[in-house]
Amino acid sequence: MTGGKRLTWMILCAGPLLLSACATGPTADPRDPFESYNRSMSRFNEELDKAVLKPAATAYRDVTPSFVRTGINNFFGNLRDGWSFVNSVLQLKAQSAADNFLRVGVNTVFGWGGLIDFASAFNIERHPEDFGQTLGRWGVGSGPYLVLPGLGPSTVRDTLALGIETGARADPLRHLPDVAARNSLYVLRLVDTRAHLLNAGQMLNEAALDKYSFTRDVYLQLRRREVSDGLDDAPPTYDDADPKP
Repeated sequence: MTGGKRLTWMILCAGPLLLSACATGPTADPRDPFESYNRSMSRFNEELDKAVLKPAATAYRDVTPSFVRTGINNFFGNLRDGWSFVNSVLQLKAQSAADNFLRVGVNTVFGWGGLIDFASAFNIERHPEDFGQTLGRWGVGSGPYLVLPGLGPSTVRDTLALGIETGARADPLRHLPDVAARNSLYVLRLVDTRAHLLNAGQMLNEAALDKYSFTRDVYLQLRRREVSDGLDDAPPTYDDADPKP
């Protein structure tokens, strides 16, 4: 099953659950009408992380030398910069597109395929952009908050964007002909990403009384800021309208 079909299958399977899990009542958050389902999926993701991802990430951090981890993270960052360039162009952001293009060129040519981040040393700024931000830039509302199996916080808009990115083969790794090498790089990227979140996860566990609500609120506000380029700090409702006081 391809990535796009798998994502479509997950969404279709989740549909009846979402309809039956709509939160109601005076305490329901208007941004999160599927809170009951989302909380259940968050617990599932936490158990998956506890059993698989966190132990793997911890072992990776403890065993792999720091300079090797830095090179791996730079390599995957260089791949993300390429997709950020595409989305900067789609959003008509000339400066962001130019910076991201230069970053990819400099790091690919002079940084051994991105293992060394020379672009940052040259003060070429990174502008992370994804297709969810592109859709938001052109007026597509965020839609309700949604927690995806194995993937975590999202919204209806970002889930749609993820499906389009997957179907369009936007991830450069998907173009590798060697299936074993491609899958190994997928796993390495996942573990590397999780390793960089180990400290943040510990802080979240210690600081948040309700980890689910805290994660949701931070995610939604962060996405709002990313779409508006930091110009709008107001927490969004599911249709991107500011909540009434």
